[in-house]
Amino acid sequence: MTTLTIAHPDTTIHEATAAAIIRVLEANDVEPEITIGPKGALRDMLSAGEVDLYVSAWLPEDAAFLTPGVTSLGVLFNPSVSCCLSQEHNATLTSLSNLAQAGSELSRDVIVPETLLHHAEAMFSAYALQEAGFTLRALPDEEALATFSASLAKEQLVLTVLAQPCYLFHQGGFRILQDPKETLGLEMTAHILLRPGLADEMDRDLYDELDELMLSTKVISAMDYAMRAEGLSADDAAESWQRGKLLPR
Repeated sequence: MTTLTIAHPDTTIHEATAAAIIRVLEANDVEPEITIGPKGALRDMLSAGEVDLYVSAWLPEDAAFLTPGVTSLGVLFNPSVSCCLSQEHNATLTSLSNLAQAGSELSRDVIVPETLLHHAEAMFSAYALQEAGFTLRALPDEEALATFSASLAKEQLVLTVLAQPCYLFHQGGFRILQDPKETLGLEMTAHILLRPGLADEMDRDLYDELDELMLSTKVISAMDYAMRAEGLSADDAAESWQRGKLLPR
């Protein structure tokens, strides 16, 4: 087997994850071919055997990918969803449970990426935030990230809902609020998925290496930051990771 097709959604997070996996494939003399598209289309292609690997399924959220015959490999990293406050050292706002008592300095307009809206709605319901005067402002994902980043630069006190990994977590400057009711969900697990039949066809050493590959949300966040803020390609960011240059040792 000299060629494998890798499919991933069109986001820098998934591109970074795929780039790290491609480094492993190339080290094993496997030439990667890349397919990018919407999740639903890629799910169907994986199930039909039209692509070889999908990177990466965040389980249990992406459980629909686990159609008969699809193989899930070991955990790459642990994604999570958090409500974040654009002030790292605020002494009073530490938990979602005390937001209702926050002063007027905190904007009641909560930014949320559209793909995380269902998480935010569960949070709003559990903590009665709408009754406390908060409203959800759902934006396209990239616009939501840019809006929160601008708020950090202006030192405005706002809330947003973020999925980790993400370049903003590498950039820092904000606080993750405690979620005692676990409304935003527990940590997920990110996996490489193999099309039906590929597990039996793949070289066993390569299979084991992919199954044992561990990245981390810090690694992917750092790669995402390098791609967005420093202009590195996904391949260059993956090489920097391999050489130990992305994160302090």
